[in-house]
Amino acid sequence: MSDTPKKPNKQMEASRRSVLMGGTALAASLFVPKFLRAADYPTAAVNTTGLAVTDDEVTIGILHSITGTMSISETGSVQAEKLAIEQINAQGGILGRKIKYIQEDGASDWPTFAEKAKKLLVNDKVASVMGCWTSASRKAVLPVFEQYNGFLYYPTFYEGLEQSPNVIYTGQEATQQIIAGLNWVAETKGAKSFYLLGSDYIWPRTSNKIARKHIEKLGLKVVGEEYYPLGHTQFNSVINKIRLKKPDVIYAIVVGGSNVAFYKQLKAAGIDMTKEKPLLLTISVTEDEIRGIGGENIVGAYACMKYFQSLDNPNNIAFVEEFKKMWGDEIVIGDVTQAAYLGPWLWKAAVEKAGSFDIDKVRAASPGIELTTAPEGYVKVHENHHLWSKTRVGHAKLDGQYEVVFETAELVEPDPFPKGYQ
Repeated sequence: MSDTPKKPNKQMEASRRSVLMGGTALAASLFVPKFLRAADYPTAAVNTTGLAVTDDEVTIGILHSITGTMSISETGSVQAEKLAIEQINAQGGILGRKIKYIQEDGASDWPTFAEKAKKLLVNDKVASVMGCWTSASRKAVLPVFEQYNGFLYYPTFYEGLEQSPNVIYTGQEATQQIIAGLNWVAETKGAKSFYLLGSDYIWPRTSNKIARKHIEKLGLKVVGEEYYPLGHTQFNSVINKIRLKKPDVIYAIVVGGSNVAFYKQLKAAGIDMTKEKPLLLTISVTEDEIRGIGGENIVGAYACMKYFQSLDNPNNIAFVEEFKKMWGDEIVIGDVTQAAYLGPWLWKAAVEKAGSFDIDKVRAASPGIELTTAPEGYVKVHENHHLWSKTRVGHAKLDGQYEVVFETAELVEPDPFPKGYQ
């Protein structure tokens, strides 16, 4: 594609002034000074809509599940956002103001997410919110953000088919993850038959709808499709069906705590994923979930995402070191955790480009924002509020990490409304 953004060369990079983060050298490529003083940005000028902005502080919201079945997945997002906030504050904050956050617990319950979102926007008047994980939680809060003109940074890979002026989507949408992953397993592994499995809510169902259409476009076959409620722990019946159908690929989109039961029961049923008969390809199990599942129960599986903790580049090595320094040596970092980490930095870049905390001005400034040395690599905000990013496939190892076995040569353009898949 002619408009695919390229990683800047050394001359281009030298010509830019970058906002460098404390320990990890994450840079927002913008023509702004490194250190901005609040005195140069009077509160009355940078906050014309009554947000929680003072001469010294700006308040944002963090809204994730820290209790319930989704806490296994969302805790990492909270940790990443707090790390980014600490690093931004260490370098002087945003427009000379330190970030203060108010954290709310969505409690793995979609009405609770909507209630807490309204509190953050209406009562607390936060300038932005970093939050949600499941599509169900995002769909629950979306009308709230659009009604009260809030700004949400949403970190999870998701099904696409959405574009809101009030959301920046820092994870991948379906065409960047599902289609690329299916192409890889068909071309590289010769897969011809698939069994689709997911948790029972909008993201797995819509993702598998897209997956089925693409599988059929490739001339391949879906031999089964099953869904189970969030928190479900009894998978022996579907495992027996999988054994009878003998698919080449189990395409798994099970989320949250259910993953622990599913992968342990797969192993107990004698399905050895290291033999790849069948091969298991997931788009939902990051290193965060493997920590609960146990590496021995998922070794040999494949995952298609944009980020793995094992990425071998200087920016990611530094990021992992800082993350572990803050949260402990035993901690792991998954795709959504890294995408959540980008949220505060993208917001900071947009605010400083706009010279204002006003939502409408930050929104207008967001397209084109770049993070040249994000842990995953160079990313850029598209006009559709999604990110250009690479697609990668990882192979699960015994130690709970993924070995990267494939990545796209160029960034993949986000296309949340792909023709023929809606």
